[in-house]
Amino acid sequence: MTEHTEVLQPEPAVALARLLRVDLPDLENDGLPLLWHWVYLLDRPHQADLGPDGHPVRGIVPAPGRRRMAAGGRVTRTGPLVVGRVATRRTEVVSTTDKTGRSGPLTFVVVRHTISQDGEVKVVEEQDIVYRDAASAPASATAATPVPLEADERAFPVDPIVLFRFSALTYNAHRIHYDRDYARDVEGYPGLVVHGPLQALAMAEAVRATGVTPTAIGYRVVAPLFDHQGLVVRATSGRVSVRDHSGRVTATGQVETLTGERKAR
Repeated sequence: MTEHTEVLQPEPAVALARLLRVDLPDLENDGLPLLWHWVYLLDRPHQADLGPDGHPVRGIVPAPGRRRMAAGGRVTRTGPLVVGRVATRRTEVVSTTDKTGRSGPLTFVVVRHTISQDGEVKVVEEQDIVYRDAASAPASATAATPVPLEADERAFPVDPIVLFRFSALTYNAHRIHYDRDYARDVEGYPGLVVHGPLQALAMAEAVRATGVTPTAIGYRVVAPLFDHQGLVVRATSGRVSVRDHSGRVTATGQVETLTGERKAR
């Protein structure tokens, strides 16, 4: 188990609000919205501890040279995480499971984070991470016919600038999100990979935009999303999801709100 403590300053929340193109919440009274803790209490490894892909080679790494992807997670906000006060995050590996998929050997790792403030637990999170073998050949980008937006959908920009800024805000050095040559030539992706957490944030923010307060989310990344494919988020009664411009669903979610309303996947 590892532990990290810091005073939550307003600047990361200000930066995230500008990235998401939303108004800054009342950080002192309402606390951070669901998932905004992702720009706080960050791991900041030494440069010498990073591998060629930009990820740490120590800690939660099943084997060197394997591709890492966010597969999903579950986050519950049990109370307001208030800016201006000290908070502590405790991190532990819950489980490690080896499986074999269509792409070869897979290792699934579940990591739990518990964030406390003023002696009370405020956020409980479990992250699902999958590691797979390196790609054998680069993938090519294919054109697809755009699907018009429905009334309950909205587009969210995922150009290289947005991906780079989100990587910087979350201290994520994984090169698949900002180094197009590396993503294509080494890891075999047809474009820059849109962060799984960014898709989860888009879903949570879409719910918050309806005027309710999301307090918990369970999300799953069902397919990789690339920058040239766009991001369209839907959050309506009974549905929370992300798709690309062609209609291919890349992430789904289940959100609970302050009123107890449940938006199912």
